[in-house]
Amino acid sequence: MTREFSLDLVPVLSRGRHRSPRKGACFMEMASYLAGERWSDHPSCTHPLLAQLARMVNDHTSDDERTALAPLIPNVVGIRGHGVGWTLGLTVGVAVHAVREVPEPAQRALAAGLVRCEQVAATLEAPVPGADRVRPALDGVPGAEQWARSFGGERRISHKAFVTHSAPSVVSCAVDGIVAAAGNDVDHRLRALLEVGIATAERLERHYAPAAAPAPAATVEEPRPRRRRFVGA
Repeated sequence: MTREFSLDLVPVLSRGRHRSPRKGACFMEMASYLAGERWSDHPSCTHPLLAQLARMVNDHTSDDERTALAPLIPNVVGIRGHGVGWTLGLTVGVAVHAVREVPEPAQRALAAGLVRCEQVAATLEAPVPGADRVRPALDGVPGAEQWARSFGGERRISHKAFVTHSAPSVVSCAVDGIVAAAGNDVDHRLRALLEVGIATAERLERHYAPAAAPAPAATVEEPRPRRRRFVGA
């Protein structure tokens, strides 16, 4: 059961986890409420990687600006993801958006993540939407790419290791890098990163959605023969 969304009913968004709505709410806890799930900041209605991005943006956004994230909450409900290609596509979207905006340490980490994305994409049978943006992004940060490849970037990675380790690390580096860049527009840049993540996830959701089963052909019932009545003589 999905609940309706109204800004008038949203508790003031705040950092961290909350035991109940009476104690406050973070971005993903409100998503769990809208999805009709048990109150949690790790609801099943949203892919874990997108949920991680939302939690981190929520926690690093200033108290004055965090409420502005509320209209984005319904957009993450129901985005559950579909396999390693989906995870790779979201990772690429986040990394490509952030790699030119973060300080050098985070830039190197994101370049290493993009190298991993490139490697994993080459092992998949079908092209991943957005994966063609990896090469231009790395070309834009040649020093960071060189560092990433010299720091073990040529070692191959399994799909499981990419999903469980590399992809979450990229999301963390992207958010932490934007925060470390400081400036008066950090809140705006964090929101923009979340918007990019959500838009990317929505495109991937449409691309990887299971094909709908064809509707069964309509059958026409033949009329039943009418029973004859015999009248005795």
